[in-house]
Amino acid sequence: MSELIVVRHGETEWSVSGQHTGTTDIPLTARGEQQARHLLDDLGERDFAAVLVSPRQRARRTAELAGIEEIEVVQDLTEWDYGDLEGRTTAEYLAEREAAGLGPWELFTDGAPGGEDAAAVGARVDRVLVRVRAELERGDVLVVGHSHTSRVLVARWLGLSPGHGVGFLIDAAHRGVLTYKRGVPVLQHWNVPPTS
Repeated sequence: MSELIVVRHGETEWSVSGQHTGTTDIPLTARGEQQARHLLDDLGERDFAAVLVSPRQRARRTAELAGIEEIEVVQDLTEWDYGDLEGRTTAEYLAEREAAGLGPWELFTDGAPGGEDAAAVGARVDRVLVRVRAELERGDVLVVGHSHTSRVLVARWLGLSPGHGVGFLIDAAHRGVLTYKRGVPVLQHWNVPPTS
């Protein structure tokens, strides 16, 4: 059975600090580059039917360092547009809301102020999954993207609403494997670290 392998890019300075990184195009750290070099080591030799990659340099560089030579850049795989939260941490935003007397906030439930909500990210991911399902007829597919978009992707793969992505944490340079069991989309592995 063919597999969809979902990879989050390697570490960046902002993934370490917890800053929301949607539209900002920042590079991998030296550690992120090292992570990327070993990201797929334990998968064995594979000829992917398709390798779909976010246009952000951190995702493209991760694919390159993992040894992938032929990629297709897919705009729909960009990270969540965080709008007013870009470059800020969740803790900073929650403290600001508390100081203003506002209630709790959660990205997957409430969306990003001035940016996307879960439904918008879900619509993008659904377009990617149409392509992925067609390519899985020919073999394994690799997707190299980001944290929150990948979380929505796994939710949509399983037939859940985009907001259910909140339950699928994925760390930098980690991956998941999605496949089918008796024709039903399933999550086989999630948040698997690189081997080194």
